[in-house]
Amino acid sequence: MTAVSRGLISYLRNLSINPHRNLSAPITNQFLRSFSSDALIDEGESYSSNRIIEAKARVMTPNSKRTGVIAVKCGMTALWDKWGARVPITVLWFDENIVSQVKTPEKEGITALQIGCGNKKEKHLTKPEVGHFRAQGVPLKRKLREFPVTEDALLPIGTQISVRHFVPGQYVDVTGITKGKGFQGAMKRWGFSGGPATHGASLSHRSLGSTGQRDAPGKVFKGKKMPGRMGGKQRTVKNVWVYKIDPARNLMWVRGQVPGNEGNFVFIKDAWYKKPDISMLPFPTYFSPEDEDVSSLEPLVADLGDTDPFMAAD
Repeated sequence: MTAVSRGLISYLRNLSINPHRNLSAPITNQFLRSFSSDALIDEGESYSSNRIIEAKARVMTPNSKRTGVIAVKCGMTALWDKWGARVPITVLWFDENIVSQVKTPEKEGITALQIGCGNKKEKHLTKPEVGHFRAQGVPLKRKLREFPVTEDALLPIGTQISVRHFVPGQYVDVTGITKGKGFQGAMKRWGFSGGPATHGASLSHRSLGSTGQRDAPGKVFKGKKMPGRMGGKQRTVKNVWVYKIDPARNLMWVRGQVPGNEGNFVFIKDAWYKKPDISMLPFPTYFSPEDEDVSSLEPLVADLGDTDPFMAAD
């Protein structure tokens, strides 16, 4: 029920209780307020948005939830670790991630951070987008993404989030849009084996076969695996291992594949199932010292232990 209808019902109820009320009297502010959305807000509640969020390190608890980061998929390669094992690698680039908006329960009703990635010219943005960035006082960004966080993980607007937000050796969840394959048949889309190559198979070598029954039920059930549009959907790869990070170039190497084509945006956050050790994570993010020369930093590689995996069987 809308605020207008609630205010109207309240006004009519007051008239029924006091039928001798002077209707020619000026309408009070309370009556005008009853027709606004403020009628849904309790007068005893305070919705002040003057919260001060400081950019400082805090203590992470098991219930704390950090913000995620936007990255650009650069491609895949392979590396060999110190034991000589080949590691398939996907390279991700953190392109100037900053906090572009802070959402609090007092104002928006949720606790979240909006992260902006990359840079874009004003002529390539719509006027509402330009107004949003100017209202927040942040540079124009290419990609925006909102990440829900806990109260203790809020960051002030304009905070830089570098690749050191993650630690080598931890697990992350990577979300992206898969490669679009277009309209594909059942063999490519679902892995069907297809029909026989010979022995009476005419023009049905790659067909999917039967799609239903006879007169009962006399229909094709919903969800039947059939030819159709393949790819181009949002998917999440869970428990991706962070192999190495390069703070000087804002690059991160992860093991295995992640969704999307080269140049696509992916969204990275701490793994949900293989949760990292909270004592090794910077919380709410990594704050670099003022005198730190980022260009001189060496890459950080995950600890692979002191046991050779190839000699462990002996």
